[in-house]
Amino acid sequence: MDYRSPLARVRGLGSAKTGTSHWWMQRVTAVALIPLSFSLIIFLDLSLNAPYQETVAWLASPFNTVCIVAWILAVFYHAALGLQVVIEDYIAVEGVKIVAVWAVNLSFLLLALAALIAVFRTLLIG
Repeated sequence: MDYRSPLARVRGLGSAKTGTSHWWMQRVTAVALIPLSFSLIIFLDLSLNAPYQETVAWLASPFNTVCIVAWILAVFYHAALGLQVVIEDYIAVEGVKIVAVWAVNLSFLLLALAALIAVFRTLLIG
């Protein structure tokens, strides 16, 4: 059963069918960040209170490295999704909206790459 008016059907107005995946990815990354944040808290505690070599040794453990890398990927992706929604909701001009979303996505991509490089550089140089 179609609830759209005949005019809306002709114009093709209605759901673009893309918001569901965006919504789900925000929820999935939010739930994934809950346990991953415990590893980050331990890492930050070690960074502030333990000697450098002990922190690097903790980070060199494969499980801890995977947790920190997963946290970096999830948090930057989650932040990009959230800011995209804010931009889409509050910027009215379509061209500015597109450029702003691209700028946010590119910024978070570069920040995530910088964070990953820092983690792997720390592991390699030790």
